[in-house]
Amino acid sequence: MSTNLDAVSNNVVTGRFLTQVLRLDAVASGGLGVLLLAAGWALDGPLGLPLGLSLGAGAFLLLWAAALLMIGRGPALNRTAVTEVIVVNVAWVIASLALLFLVDLTGLGIAFVIAQAAAVGLFAELQLTGLRKSR
Repeated sequence: MSTNLDAVSNNVVTGRFLTQVLRLDAVASGGLGVLLLAAGWALDGPLGLPLGLSLGAGAFLLLWAAALLMIGRGPALNRTAVTEVIVVNVAWVIASLALLFLVDLTGLGIAFVIAQAAAVGLFAELQLTGLRKSR
C-alpha cells in the first residue's frame, strides 16, 4: 500500500545536469525578456516585431525566468514541474513557428524568431534528457 509520502518521493528527481539546464534556461529567458522590454521599440523596424508583441513576450519571459529559477533552485526537483517546463517550452516553439505566418516579419525577424525557437527547442530536449537520466 502506497502512502502520500511515497507519492511525494516518487515525484522528486535529482540531477546536476537537469538543474544546470533549468538555470541556463532561466538566464537565457531572462536575457531575452530584458532585451524585448528594453529595446522592443527598436525591434519593430529591423525585425518587424510589433511593439506590443515584444513587450508582452518580454514580460512573460521575465516571469518565466523567475519560475525557472524557483523550480531549479535545489538539488531535488519536482518531476511534475520539470515536465510542465518542457511542455511550456514546446508550446513556445510552436507559437514561435506560427508567428512566422501571422506577423509580417523582415528577413532578419524571421531569422531571429527561428533562432530563439531553436534555442528553446534545444532547452526542451536537454530538459527531457535530464529528466530521463535523473534519479
